[in-house]
Amino acid sequence: MIVPVGYVEPVPRRIRGFMDGRCVFDTVRARYLWLWPGYPQYCIPREDLQEGTLVDEHSSEELAVGRARRHGLLLGGNLHRDAGWVWEDTAPSGVIGYVSFRWESVERWFEEDEQVFVHPRNPYTRVDALRSGQNIRIEVDGTVIADAPTSVMVFETGLPTRHYLDRVYIDWSRMVPSHTATRCPYKGQTSGYWSVHTETAVHTDVAWAYDFPTPQLGSIAGMVAFYDETVDVYRDDRLVPRPAVVNRVVWEQRRYG
Repeated sequence: MIVPVGYVEPVPRRIRGFMDGRCVFDTVRARYLWLWPGYPQYCIPREDLQEGTLVDEHSSEELAVGRARRHGLLLGGNLHRDAGWVWEDTAPSGVIGYVSFRWESVERWFEEDEQVFVHPRNPYTRVDALRSGQNIRIEVDGTVIADAPTSVMVFETGLPTRHYLDRVYIDWSRMVPSHTATRCPYKGQTSGYWSVHTETAVHTDVAWAYDFPTPQLGSIAGMVAFYDETVDVYRDDRLVPRPAVVNRVVWEQRRYG
Protein backbone atom coordinates (compact mmCIF):
# COMPACT_ATOMS: atom_id res chain seq x y z
CA MET A 1 0.00 0.00 0.00
CA ILE A 2 1.38 3.41 -0.94
CA VAL A 3 -0.33 5.49 1.75
CA PRO A 4 1.17 5.43 5.27
CA VAL A 5 -0.85 5.18 8.45
CA GLY A 6 -1.62 8.69 9.71
CA TYR A 7 -1.78 10.27 6.25
CA VAL A 8 -4.49 12.91 5.74
CA GLU A 9 -5.89 14.38 2.55
CA PRO A 10 -9.11 16.12 1.44
CA VAL A 11 -12.03 14.01 0.18
CA PRO A 12 -13.04 15.43 -3.23
CA ARG A 13 -16.53 13.88 -2.98
CA ARG A 14 -19.70 14.90 -1.18
CA ILE A 15 -20.14 12.61 1.86
CA ARG A 16 -23.49 12.04 3.56
CA GLY A 17 -24.61 9.79 6.38
CA PHE A 18 -28.15 8.82 7.41
CA MET A 19 -29.45 7.55 10.74
CA ASP A 20 -33.07 7.03 11.82
CA GLY A 21 -34.13 8.22 8.37
CA ARG A 22 -32.39 11.58 8.80
CA CYS A 23 -29.32 13.08 7.16
CA VAL A 24 -26.89 13.41 10.06
CA PHE A 25 -24.05 14.99 8.11
CA ASP A 26 -23.64 16.42 4.62
CA THR A 27 -20.23 17.73 3.68
CA VAL A 28 -17.94 18.51 0.78
CA ARG A 29 -15.12 19.21 3.24
CA ALA A 30 -14.46 15.76 4.68
CA ARG A 31 -10.93 14.46 5.01
CA TYR A 32 -9.47 11.01 4.65
CA LEU A 33 -7.40 9.66 7.53
CA TRP A 34 -5.60 6.34 7.16
CA LEU A 35 -5.78 4.30 10.38
CA TRP A 36 -4.34 1.30 8.56
CA PRO A 37 -2.91 0.85 5.06
CA GLY A 38 -5.97 -0.83 3.56
CA TYR A 39 -8.48 2.00 3.47
CA PRO A 40 -9.08 5.43 5.06
CA GLN A 41 -11.55 6.75 7.61
CA TYR A 42 -13.84 9.70 6.88
CA CYS A 43 -13.35 12.71 9.15
CA ILE A 44 -16.30 15.13 9.18
CA PRO A 45 -16.17 18.82 10.22
CA ARG A 46 -18.40 19.27 13.28
CA GLU A 47 -20.10 22.26 11.71
CA ASP A 48 -21.33 20.07 8.85
CA LEU A 49 -23.56 17.97 11.09
CA GLN A 50 -27.11 18.51 9.83
CA GLU A 51 -29.09 16.68 12.53
CA GLY A 52 -28.40 15.54 16.06
CA THR A 53 -26.15 16.68 18.86
CA LEU A 54 -22.83 15.14 19.82
CA VAL A 55 -22.78 14.03 23.45
CA ASP A 56 -19.40 13.83 25.15
CA GLU A 57 -19.03 10.44 26.85
CA HIS A 58 -15.99 11.63 28.85
CA SER A 59 -13.71 8.87 27.64
CA SER A 60 -10.52 9.52 25.69
CA GLU A 61 -8.33 6.78 24.28
CA GLU A 62 -5.25 6.35 22.17
CA LEU A 63 -6.10 5.07 18.71
CA ALA A 64 -3.67 4.14 15.94
CA VAL A 65 -2.69 7.73 15.10
CA GLY A 66 -3.53 9.78 18.21
CA ARG A 67 -6.01 10.43 20.98
CA ALA A 68 -9.74 10.64 20.37
CA ARG A 69 -12.69 11.39 22.64
CA ARG A 70 -15.73 9.14 22.39
CA HIS A 71 -19.10 10.75 21.67
CA GLY A 72 -22.67 9.60 21.39
CA LEU A 73 -25.23 11.19 19.10
CA LEU A 74 -28.57 12.51 20.36
CA LEU A 75 -30.98 12.31 17.45
CA GLY A 76 -34.73 12.90 17.70
CA GLY A 77 -34.78 12.06 21.38
CA ASN A 78 -32.79 8.84 20.88
CA LEU A 79 -29.23 8.61 22.18
CA HIS A 80 -26.93 6.52 20.01
CA ARG A 81 -24.12 5.69 22.41
CA ASP A 82 -20.52 5.43 21.25
CA ALA A 83 -21.48 6.62 17.76
CA GLY A 84 -18.03 8.02 17.05
CA TRP A 85 -15.21 10.16 18.34
CA VAL A 86 -13.66 13.60 18.03
CA TRP A 87 -9.95 13.75 17.26
CA GLU A 88 -7.85 15.47 19.93
CA ASP A 89 -4.56 17.37 19.80
CA THR A 90 -2.23 14.37 19.42
CA ALA A 91 -3.97 13.29 16.20
CA PRO A 92 -2.66 14.44 12.80
CA SER A 93 -3.08 18.21 12.58
CA GLY A 94 -5.41 18.03 9.58
CA VAL A 95 -8.19 16.27 11.52
CA ILE A 96 -8.00 17.75 15.02
CA GLY A 97 -11.56 18.63 16.05
CA TYR A 98 -13.08 16.56 13.24
CA VAL A 99 -15.61 13.79 13.92
CA SER A 100 -15.21 10.20 12.81
CA PHE A 101 -18.26 7.98 13.07
CA ARG A 102 -18.23 4.24 13.59
CA TRP A 103 -19.18 2.78 10.25
CA GLU A 104 -21.83 0.52 11.75
CA SER A 105 -23.42 3.39 13.72
CA VAL A 106 -24.44 5.11 10.47
CA GLU A 107 -27.24 3.29 8.64
CA ARG A 108 -26.40 4.53 5.14
CA TRP A 109 -23.28 6.17 3.74
CA PHE A 110 -23.14 7.98 0.40
CA GLU A 111 -20.34 9.25 -1.78
CA GLU A 112 -22.14 11.77 -3.98
CA ASP A 113 -25.42 9.93 -4.76
CA GLU A 114 -23.99 6.41 -4.64
CA GLN A 115 -24.30 4.27 -1.52
CA VAL A 116 -21.06 2.89 -0.12
CA PHE A 117 -20.84 -0.33 1.89
CA VAL A 118 -18.44 -1.73 4.52
CA HIS A 119 -15.86 1.09 4.57
CA PRO A 120 -14.81 4.16 2.57
CA ARG A 121 -13.45 3.54 -0.89
CA ASN A 122 -9.70 3.95 -1.01
CA PRO A 123 -8.72 6.51 -3.68
CA TYR A 124 -5.49 4.56 -4.20
CA THR A 125 -7.20 1.21 -4.78
CA ARG A 126 -7.89 -0.05 -8.29
CA VAL A 127 -10.51 -2.68 -9.02
CA ASP A 128 -10.29 -3.95 -12.60
CA ALA A 129 -12.52 -6.64 -14.10
CA LEU A 130 -10.94 -8.20 -17.18
CA ARG A 131 -12.29 -10.96 -19.41
CA SER A 132 -9.73 -13.78 -19.62
CA GLY A 133 -9.39 -16.76 -21.97
CA GLN A 134 -7.41 -18.82 -19.49
CA ASN A 135 -9.14 -22.02 -18.47
CA ILE A 136 -10.14 -22.02 -14.79
CA ARG A 137 -10.75 -25.27 -12.93
CA ILE A 138 -11.92 -25.33 -9.31
CA GLU A 139 -11.35 -28.42 -7.20
CA VAL A 140 -12.32 -29.17 -3.60
CA ASP A 141 -11.03 -32.32 -1.91
CA GLY A 142 -9.92 -33.47 -5.37
CA THR A 143 -13.45 -33.09 -6.78
CA VAL A 144 -13.96 -30.82 -9.79
CA ILE A 145 -16.54 -28.19 -8.89
CA ALA A 146 -16.14 -25.94 -11.93
CA ASP A 147 -14.29 -26.05 -15.23
CA ALA A 148 -14.64 -22.89 -17.30
CA PRO A 149 -12.91 -21.99 -20.58
CA THR A 150 -13.17 -18.27 -19.77
CA SER A 151 -13.66 -16.06 -16.74
CA VAL A 152 -13.75 -12.47 -15.60
CA MET A 153 -10.71 -11.87 -13.44
CA VAL A 154 -11.08 -9.16 -10.81
CA PHE A 155 -7.86 -7.48 -9.73
CA GLU A 156 -8.21 -5.42 -6.54
CA THR A 157 -5.24 -3.66 -5.04
CA GLY A 158 -3.92 -5.56 -2.03
CA LEU A 159 -6.30 -8.52 -2.36
CA PRO A 160 -6.09 -11.89 -4.12
CA THR A 161 -7.23 -12.11 -7.73
CA ARG A 162 -10.77 -13.46 -8.02
CA HIS A 163 -12.06 -15.57 -10.92
CA TYR A 164 -15.73 -15.04 -11.75
CA LEU A 165 -17.16 -17.98 -13.73
CA ASP A 166 -20.28 -18.37 -15.84
CA ARG A 167 -22.79 -20.55 -14.03
CA VAL A 168 -23.09 -23.11 -16.85
CA TYR A 169 -19.58 -24.36 -16.02
CA ILE A 170 -20.31 -25.14 -12.36
CA ASP A 171 -21.40 -28.52 -10.96
CA TRP A 172 -24.50 -27.36 -9.10
CA SER A 173 -25.08 -30.79 -7.63
CA ARG A 174 -22.20 -29.95 -5.29
CA MET A 175 -23.40 -26.45 -4.38
CA VAL A 176 -25.56 -25.77 -1.32
CA PRO A 177 -27.12 -22.29 -0.99
CA SER A 178 -26.78 -20.44 2.30
CA HIS A 179 -28.30 -17.31 3.81
CA THR A 180 -24.96 -15.50 4.02
CA ALA A 181 -24.72 -12.03 2.49
CA THR A 182 -21.73 -9.73 2.38
CA ARG A 183 -21.02 -6.26 1.04
CA CYS A 184 -18.10 -4.70 -0.76
CA PRO A 185 -17.47 -0.95 -1.20
CA TYR A 186 -16.47 -1.54 -4.82
CA LYS A 187 -18.83 -4.32 -5.95
CA GLY A 188 -21.97 -3.84 -3.87
CA GLN A 189 -23.99 -6.52 -2.05
CA THR A 190 -23.89 -10.22 -2.81
CA SER A 191 -27.02 -11.93 -4.06
CA GLY A 192 -26.02 -15.47 -3.18
CA TYR A 193 -23.56 -17.61 -1.22
CA TRP A 194 -22.92 -21.34 -1.53
CA SER A 195 -21.18 -24.06 0.40
CA VAL A 196 -19.61 -27.00 -1.41
CA HIS A 197 -20.14 -30.61 -0.38
CA THR A 198 -17.81 -33.38 -1.45
CA GLU A 199 -17.60 -37.07 -0.57
CA THR A 200 -15.57 -36.18 2.53
CA ALA A 201 -16.73 -32.81 3.86
CA VAL A 202 -18.90 -29.71 3.57
CA HIS A 203 -16.98 -26.50 2.99
CA THR A 204 -19.04 -23.55 4.20
CA ASP A 205 -19.58 -20.37 2.16
CA VAL A 206 -16.78 -20.78 -0.35
CA ALA A 207 -18.57 -19.23 -3.35
CA TRP A 208 -20.63 -16.13 -4.00
CA ALA A 209 -22.23 -14.02 -6.72
CA TYR A 210 -23.30 -10.42 -7.37
CA ASP A 211 -26.39 -10.42 -9.55
CA PHE A 212 -26.58 -6.63 -9.38
CA PRO A 213 -23.05 -5.27 -8.82
CA THR A 214 -22.10 -1.62 -8.98
CA PRO A 215 -22.03 -0.22 -12.54
CA GLN A 216 -18.23 -0.22 -12.53
CA LEU A 217 -18.19 -4.01 -12.06
CA GLY A 218 -21.14 -4.83 -14.29
CA SER A 219 -19.20 -7.50 -16.16
CA ILE A 220 -19.34 -9.89 -13.16
CA ALA A 221 -23.15 -9.76 -12.88
CA GLY A 222 -24.56 -13.23 -12.28
CA MET A 223 -21.16 -14.95 -12.28
CA VAL A 224 -19.78 -17.03 -9.41
CA ALA A 225 -16.43 -16.69 -7.66
CA PHE A 226 -14.71 -18.97 -5.16
CA TYR A 227 -12.41 -18.18 -2.25
CA ASP A 228 -9.00 -19.11 -3.60
CA GLU A 229 -7.86 -19.36 0.02
CA THR A 230 -9.99 -22.49 0.60
CA VAL A 231 -10.27 -24.22 -2.81
CA ASP A 232 -7.74 -25.40 -5.38
CA VAL A 233 -7.62 -23.19 -8.46
CA TYR A 234 -6.03 -24.42 -11.69
CA ARG A 235 -5.32 -21.81 -14.34
CA ASP A 236 -4.60 -23.48 -17.70
CA ASP A 237 -3.95 -26.71 -15.74
CA ARG A 238 -1.39 -25.06 -13.46
CA LEU A 239 -2.19 -25.02 -9.75
CA VAL A 240 -2.33 -21.47 -8.42
CA PRO A 241 -0.75 -21.11 -4.95
CA ARG A 242 -3.33 -20.37 -2.30
CA PRO A 243 -3.12 -16.75 -1.11
CA ALA A 244 -2.85 -15.81 2.54
CA VAL A 245 -6.18 -15.19 4.24
CA VAL A 246 -7.03 -11.49 4.40
CA ASN A 247 -8.83 -10.78 7.66
CA ARG A 248 -9.81 -7.24 8.63
CA VAL A 249 -11.75 -8.26 11.76
CA VAL A 250 -8.62 -8.40 13.92
CA TRP A 251 -7.65 -4.90 12.85
CA GLU A 252 -11.13 -3.55 13.55
CA GLN A 253 -11.01 -5.01 17.07
CA ARG A 254 -7.62 -3.38 17.68
CA ARG A 255 -8.74 -0.07 16.22
CA TYR A 256 -11.97 0.31 18.17
CA GLY A 257 -11.15 -1.66 21.31
